[in-house]
Amino acid sequence: MEIKKKALFNEKGDYELTKRRMINGNTTNLNDFNNIKYTWVSDWYRTAMNNFWIPEEINMNQDIKDYRNLDKYEKDAYDKVLSFLIFLDSIQTANLPNIGDYTTANEVNLCLTIQAYQEAIHSQSYSYILDTIASPEERTDILYLWRDDEHLLKRNKFIGDIYNQFVENPNTDTYMKVIVGNYILEGIYFYSGFMFFYNLGRMGKMPGTVQEIRYINRDENTHLWLFRNIILELRKEHPEFFTEEKLEEYRDMLREGVRQEIEWGKYAIGDNIQGLTTGMVQDYIEYLGNLRSRGLGLGDLFDTNKDEPESMKWVSQYSDPNEIKTDFFEGKPSAYSKSTVFEDDL
Repeated sequence: MEIKKKALFNEKGDYELTKRRMINGNTTNLNDFNNIKYTWVSDWYRTAMNNFWIPEEINMNQDIKDYRNLDKYEKDAYDKVLSFLIFLDSIQTANLPNIGDYTTANEVNLCLTIQAYQEAIHSQSYSYILDTIASPEERTDILYLWRDDEHLLKRNKFIGDIYNQFVENPNTDTYMKVIVGNYILEGIYFYSGFMFFYNLGRMGKMPGTVQEIRYINRDENTHLWLFRNIILELRKEHPEFFTEEKLEEYRDMLREGVRQEIEWGKYAIGDNIQGLTTGMVQDYIEYLGNLRSRGLGLGDLFDTNKDEPESMKWVSQYSDPNEIKTDFFEGKPSAYSKSTVFEDDL
């Protein structure tokens, strides 16, 4: 099915809410906060705006020392996982406008714009981390590891190719795949990467990096919630995108995302990191896969790990979005929730 790029200036666009559509609508692009069809946007928008933070406010002094004292396996994993996250946030910043070009619900486009802005802040935070703890040579090696490491390049191509296919051949099929691919990236890939840094934190290492990741995690929680809602709204408006055959395609994409993430965990983390084993990593990623699949109404992907594994309960404690705020007047982290935020129960 054809998907139409929205007009930029459209004086004959529809203003009636009943005619507004996620895609292939006739939008005026007028942002009117008092008249929105997708009422969940109001809470999402205010939550996302209240999540404002500044990467440089976080003290990295301990990380400078800790980074030099990480053992070979920890440093190797730190560099690999960080490089992966750097790439993911970079491609998100670049690709979200492509999705916005075909999204004809102006209030949802506002959300996509805020998300792109936050992804750019995440990239800034990674640069701040690298500039603080690494030499210029190490910084360059880590930044481009995603291109030079064969395994990591293969990982990135899975999502990158999905994104490219939509840009090169925009239609409703490639659009749905880019939306589901985004959901996988936000809800499985990012969360798996965050888990490694939280493990360092519970071992008393790299506290500055951990705090940066917690702020990023809080943002990504809202991004995940956004794309879940986009998919659920599309299911209401376009049931033809959600036939049993299509649903199985989306399940297969989720399964493949989980499979690749598990293989990546075995490669990047392995069994030589204090506090983590490849078995723990696999259990957690399978749990994420089940959780994300259920969030779309697709049921569980696996018979195992339907609930959060007992051995990984500490991840939720570190990523709890209600415990994160930066007090910019004092320049230090404090446990205070500025606003009600979305729980990661998707």
